[in-house]
Amino acid sequence: MTKAHPDSPGAIEFEPEFVAGLKGLFEEKIVFNKLLGLKITSVTAERVSARIDMRNELIGHYAHNRIHGGVISAGLDAMGGLAVMAAIGARHMDEAPLLRLHRFTKLGTIDLRIDYLRPGISEFFELRAEVMRLGSRVASTRMEFLGADGKLFSTGAGAYIVS
Repeated sequence: MTKAHPDSPGAIEFEPEFVAGLKGLFEEKIVFNKLLGLKITSVTAERVSARIDMRNELIGHYAHNRIHGGVISAGLDAMGGLAVMAAIGARHMDEAPLLRLHRFTKLGTIDLRIDYLRPGISEFFELRAEVMRLGSRVASTRMEFLGADGKLFSTGAGAYIVS
């Protein structure tokens, strides 16, 4: 584990125990994320990413096989929350991994904006998020929803209560 100043999260490497706990929380205990099929692919202090595989239950327009806009919105909201979790985890590296995972109980969405840029037609989707600012009470995030070819389908911005 690399120790760094809390305001320079890029130099921090999370312990496997913390990442595994975060994945378990995000992919299993948040049941709606499980329903969406959200799977974390990367967690760093500065950026998180995940994947959703397209399946029939996620179709929003039957004639075009597009993913439902609600899946996009919910997925980006979840990713904003995950990015905040990673940023909080990085800020408190002096604590044990399990103790840091308990800090997420008060996390909640305050505001969410989604911009749908083009129809979501792909075999799978990549979701990315990063924290723009982590304050003592509120965090601001930016999110992206991309197709398998890397084409940007939607963007999001969110504000989350952290205390």
